[in-house]
Parts: sequence; structure tokens; C-alpha cells
Amino acid sequence: MITFHETAAAVLSASAVWLTTRRSPWCFPVGLLSVSVYIWVYAGARLYSEVLLQCFWVVMLVAGWWRWLRHLDATGHVRVAPLQRRDAGLHLLAGVAGGLALGFAMHRYTNAALPWLDAMLTALSLVGQFWQNRRHVAAWWMWIAVDVVYVGMFASKHLFVTAVLYIGFVALAAKGLRDWTRAAATAAAPAAD
Repeated sequence: MITFHETAAAVLSASAVWLTTRRSPWCFPVGLLSVSVYIWVYAGARLYSEVLLQCFWVVMLVAGWWRWLRHLDATGHVRVAPLQRRDAGLHLLAGVAGGLALGFAMHRYTNAALPWLDAMLTALSLVGQFWQNRRHVAAWWMWIAVDVVYVGMFASKHLFVTAVLYIGFVALAAKGLRDWTRAAATAAAPAAD
């Protein structure tokens, strides 16, 4: 059943991601509104790892907003930063380990609907947001991967507005990947001259 709260959260969330693709720091306050509404939506669907993720988002969005405001270019857009391969590997390893630990806890101690899948997506989303906060293009690759899987999870829980939203997120992540890659190349071009 489609609810007003799910629809409102979806619109706010899509707006926040669109602003992120544009490297606008306004993505953070809009994102904070979105996660506030999604906490109630996910609790109602018994997707407890998603509820926890929304709570983490609050902290990560505030931290990201603060970090981005310190790294704006002359046009008011955040500057893209490189991600070292070693760091990427360590972050991914931590994400998978966190997903397994959270999945075990959700499976063992709650009546979570999809404990292992929900937990792994939650943990990898945290890695994606960490990379987003640190202004790495690689965040968009992570968003594409997890958002494709999220579409199926939300559809299986009959959260169809959210499933459609995540289809849109895949498209927005592809746009973000293209735009941020161009921004990184543009920023690197004067340095190469």
C-alpha cells in the first residue's frame, strides 16, 4: 500500500540525490528531512537495519555537510577528491564485515524480514556515504551496485514507491558518476599543464 509518508520521503530523497549529483551542499539538509520520514516507513515494514541506517544517516549527513562546506570551489560546488585503492579495499572489507555482523544480530535477535540482505546493504551503504562525504567518485559506483539490489528488496516488501525511487537512484547515480568524473578531470587538467 502506497502511503503519504513513503511518497514524501521518496520525493525528498530523490531531491537530495539530485542535489548531490550537482555537488551542491544543499543535498544535506534535504537529505536530513528525507531520513527523518524514512525512519517511520522502514519501521513499519520491519526493515530494522534500514531504520538503523537512517539513524546513521543523520550523523553522516551532518558530518558530510560540515566537510563539504570546507571544500567548496569558487562556484559553490564541492571539489572532488581521489580515493586510494588501498583505502577503498579496507573500506569495502570493513563494510562486508559490518554487514555480516549486523546480519547475524538481526537474524538472531529480531524478527527482521530480510536480516542478511538488509544488513549487507546497510553496511555497504555506509561505505558509500563515507565515500560521498569524502568527495570520492567511487561513491557513485557503490550507489549503483547497492541501489540495483535495493530495488528488488523493496519490491519484495511491497514498498513500490521506494522500489521505483531506487530505480531512479540508479539513474541519478549514473548521472553523478558521469558529472563527478568530468569535474575531477576538469580539476586535474590545469594541474597537468
